Amino acid sequence: MTNHDDPITIVGAGPAGLACAILLARGGRRVIVHERRSDVGARFHGDYQGLENWTGGFNALEELASAGINPSFRHWPVSHLTAFDPDGETHEMRSDEPFCYLVRRGPGSDTLDHALLDQALAAGAEVRFNSTMNRLSSPGVLATGPPRGNIMAVGYQFQTEMAEGQWLAVSDELAPGGYAYLLVRDGHGTVACCMFRAFHGSNHHLQRTVAFFTNKAGLEMQAPQHISGAGNYGIPCRGEHEGHLLTGEHAGFQDALAGFGMRTAIRSGVHAAYSLLGGGDYEALWRHSILPGIRQSISNRLIYARMGRRGRRALVRRIAAGDTRAGLSRLYRPHLWGRMLYPFAEFSGRMPQKDPRCCHRICTCVRCRCSH
Repeated sequence: MTNHDDPITIVGAGPAGLACAILLARGGRRVIVHERRSDVGARFHGDYQGLENWTGGFNALEELASAGINPSFRHWPVSHLTAFDPDGETHEMRSDEPFCYLVRRGPGSDTLDHALLDQALAAGAEVRFNSTMNRLSSPGVLATGPPRGNIMAVGYQFQTEMAEGQWLAVSDELAPGGYAYLLVRDGHGTVACCMFRAFHGSNHHLQRTVAFFTNKAGLEMQAPQHISGAGNYGIPCRGEHEGHLLTGEHAGFQDALAGFGMRTAIRSGVHAAYSLLGGGDYEALWRHSILPGIRQSISNRLIYARMGRRGRRALVRRIAAGDTRAGLSRLYRPHLWGRMLYPFAEFSGRMPQKDPRCCHRICTCVRCRCSH
């Protein structure tokens, strides 16, 4: 716990950093947030993303509210989704309660990022944009996002007159190791492929994704804007380094199976704030509430990577056969078999992804992670 008179520095104005700033400022601490970009959410472009609602056994929005964060951002509950298995067959996924909430990410006024910024400023936090911190002279919070990339998403944000809906395709032909999706709400849409390997073929996979959803869902795009982004999952081993608390993707707090990390990022920011306010040990907090789910997702990733086309077809059918939220909850809930597989998944997860088409002998680019 820091001296109450010292300002607390937070590096990064993403969901984890801003959640931490909100609670610290409301707790009476002086908070300075440094963001190297000119606005919050600058990695994104108003594209739709999913705030998952199937882990933890309770509603995601209620979790935010109970932590003291107002879910004032625009959100759309999703209880129905049309999924396509690797053979292109259609499966309708439904649940009694939302299995996720669509939110918009980016610098726009109705995005999750700006809603958190407004709350941080209203609480009294100071946010400095275009401010880069190479070294902290006092204890603080590091929330700078993914240090390396092993998830890549490319797509388009667009305007459209097509009907609202959500579509998901599980196919290596569209998104190697991952999935492709189409989300449409209020005349705006996002189509993208989320890849876990073969990043150098991203443009090819994106064009195949657009053609697929044009054929299967009647995709119509007006004024499309290209979007792309990288994410990071890994084996989280510590939540503190040289006196600084690590949060969000900077600490490796990310879903390894599908890349749903917003809820976990915000949760880690909340835990960091509680710790700095004297509410508990940060290491104990994240290891209790975050680590078990991440380890299960890493085991899930190992199974998914090796189950093949038939196995993935069976997985889609199984989730669609019952209540989707309940099915996803069972998939992500820590299990004995997940703990048994974890040592093998941990070893696999530490291996860098290599792309034989990379032209560099020692490559450190975010796209292929060839560096040792």
